[in-house]
Amino acid sequence: MDAPETSEVTGPETEIRQGCSESASRDAAKLAVIITCYNYEAFVERAINSVLDQKRDDCELVVVDDGSTDGSWQAIGRCGARAFRIDNRGQLGACVYGLERTQAPFVLFLDADDELKPGSLAALIDELDERVAKIQFALTLIDADDRPMGAFSSLDAFRDREGLLDEVLRRGVYKTPPTSGNVFRRDVCELLREVDYDKAVDGIILFAAPLFGDVVSLSEELGYYRVHGRNDSRFGQIPTAGIIERDIDRFVVRTEHLRRVVQRLAPGRQLVQCRDAFYYRERKFCLDIVSGHRPRLTALPMLLAGLAAEPYSLKVKLAMMAFFVLGSVLPSEAAKTLLAYRSKSGERSALGFAREFFRFRAPARR
Repeated sequence: MDAPETSEVTGPETEIRQGCSESASRDAAKLAVIITCYNYEAFVERAINSVLDQKRDDCELVVVDDGSTDGSWQAIGRCGARAFRIDNRGQLGACVYGLERTQAPFVLFLDADDELKPGSLAALIDELDERVAKIQFALTLIDADDRPMGAFSSLDAFRDREGLLDEVLRRGVYKTPPTSGNVFRRDVCELLREVDYDKAVDGIILFAAPLFGDVVSLSEELGYYRVHGRNDSRFGQIPTAGIIERDIDRFVVRTEHLRRVVQRLAPGRQLVQCRDAFYYRERKFCLDIVSGHRPRLTALPMLLAGLAAEPYSLKVKLAMMAFFVLGSVLPSEAAKTLLAYRSKSGERSALGFAREFFRFRAPARR
């Protein structure tokens, strides 16, 4: 008799559902959904059921418990999904483990605190063909209690390769949702085996995708991104010096990895130098603010020149220009107030910042 695929036998009352539907065949699967979980007992069942309840015969599901120390493994067992329990490896290691236990030509890495919306798998599978390297889709923000908080970030609908590749080479980045808002062709995911500098999975494969094929962007919100205070992205939170330094370090090592991939797959094409990229300069500017150092005024012209070349709307560019100018001349605490307001989730405006600023300036009442 074959050994069970889980490290713990589920209870007799649990319905065993091996894939996205009871009759799913891994050989016929077009899309693999890999859910990795570390101490997300409160959310993982909802993530799993958001996939299983769609009952797709052309989808396979694998859940990897990455050495959780809470009740996550028991919660996973209640769902009856095909699951594995491993010693902690971090998100990247757990995702590669799941990758090795699936066969479908396309892969979606779903974070255990996020969910897919009903009908999302059908919409995604309809977009798949051999020329697609990545599909990205918009996400709806929800809080820990499932209350909606708006969209994570709006996306334009398009299918492109060369234009997006040019943007990556020029900027080192492009507008993309986090892990749970992406589907990757399996050969793109193989790049994860080369990563020895990070434990996160939403890095090199996001930005290397245009080197492999078309990127399809869907404006429809097909999933939920949960904001609950433990997100690795720290979305909507005031950035600390440590978080910004981490962002900068990740960008530098990822860009150098991406440079090697460009040399292999698109010899003759040139990728921006890390320190010339607008993203790097903007993060350095924010780091100066949170560290209590006024950004150097001599750096402002180059920062504004870089902003002019960014693919943002005029409204966004004007807002960022105001942020850079004010951040360069305001006292340290006022600049931090400005950065904190900019980091908030949801709608922001010049009036909103003015209110925050004058609240900061108002003397405390006795």
